[in-house]
Amino acid sequence: MSLIDLAAVYRARRAIAGRVTRTPLIPAFSLGDEHTEVRLKLETTQPTGAFKLRGAVNALANLSEEQLARGVVCASTGNHGRALAWGASQLGARATICMSSLVPQNKVEAIRALGADVRIHGRSQDEAQQLVDKLVAEQGMNEIPPFDHADVIAGQGTIGLEILEDWPEVDTLIIGLSGGGLLSGIALAAKAIKPDIRIIGVSPRRGAAMAASLQAGKPVEVEELETLADSLGGGIGLDNRYTYEHVSSLMDAYVLLEEREIAASMRHLYRHEQLVAEGASTLGAALLLEPERRREMGAKLGSKIAIIVSGRNVDMDAFTAVIDGSHSAWNSEDS
Repeated sequence: MSLIDLAAVYRARRAIAGRVTRTPLIPAFSLGDEHTEVRLKLETTQPTGAFKLRGAVNALANLSEEQLARGVVCASTGNHGRALAWGASQLGARATICMSSLVPQNKVEAIRALGADVRIHGRSQDEAQQLVDKLVAEQGMNEIPPFDHADVIAGQGTIGLEILEDWPEVDTLIIGLSGGGLLSGIALAAKAIKPDIRIIGVSPRRGAAMAASLQAGKPVEVEELETLADSLGGGIGLDNRYTYEHVSSLMDAYVLLEEREIAASMRHLYRHEQLVAEGASTLGAALLLEPERRREMGAKLGSKIAIIVSGRNVDMDAFTAVIDGSHSAWNSEDS
C-alpha cells in the first residue's frame, strides 16, 4: 500500500474548512528552558474536544449521498466516535458507534447526546470491531474507522500544515501514538514540507499495540489494558492497510510511558498551563518532564518542540482524583 501524499492533506484542508477549528499553537514556558522552546497545539479547542474531528469530517465529506443514506459506523475508544457522530448529525446521516466496556462512561454519554446509536460490545477495541464488521455486512453501512483510513489520515495531517505555517522553525513534533492515524497524517505532511523534522511517538506502556508491532516487524495483537491514556487503547488491526507502513517509515523514535508519568503530566498541564487534558493528550509533556527521559532522547529532541495536546474529553471525577492525588492507582508502581 503506497503512502498517502501531501496533496491529499491539502484536499482535506479544503474539505474541512468552515467545519473544523484551526487550533492555536501556544508557548508552554513551564516545559522549556533557556535552550528549548516548547509550544502546545491545542486540539482540545475543537467543537468535539479532540483532533478526531478533522479525519472524521474529511471522510464524511468524501461519501456520496447514497452512502450517507445507508449510515456510517465505526469502532471507537471515544473521541473518533464523538467526532463521527457530530459530523453525521451535521449532514443528517445516521451514525452507529461500537465501543468496548473499557470506554469511560462520560465518552459514551457524550456520543449518545449527539444522537448516535451506541453499541457496547466486548472488552476491547478489537471485539467492538467485530460488531462493526457485522453491521457493514448485514446492513450495508459505511465504515469510517478511527485511524486506518486514507481520508481520516489526510484529515489529521492538516494539523501538520498548521503547525509548520504558524512556526516554520519547529524541529521536533511529539505525537501520541496508538493506531497511528494522528502520527501518520502529521508526519507525512510535516516531512513532505520539512524533511529533516523529527517525529517522536509517545504511548502508554500498557497495551502499546503499535510499539509491539514495530518490534515484531508486522502488525500483532496485544491485550488491551486499562490506562489513564484510554483514548490510545486498542490494536492496529492485523490487516492494517496504511498506518503501520506510515509510522514505521516516518517516525524517528518512540517512547513508552508509565502510568505515574502520565498522571504527573496531567497535573503539570493543569497547574502550570491551566489545561484540562485527557491522559493521552499529556504524554508529550510527560516525556519532557522527566530529566532521565530527556537524557535518553539526546539529540533526537531538538530545541523547538511542538506537542499535540490531542483532546480534553476526560471524566472529570477521574481527572480531579488525578489532580489532587487521590487516584492512588496511578501514583504507585505500575503493575
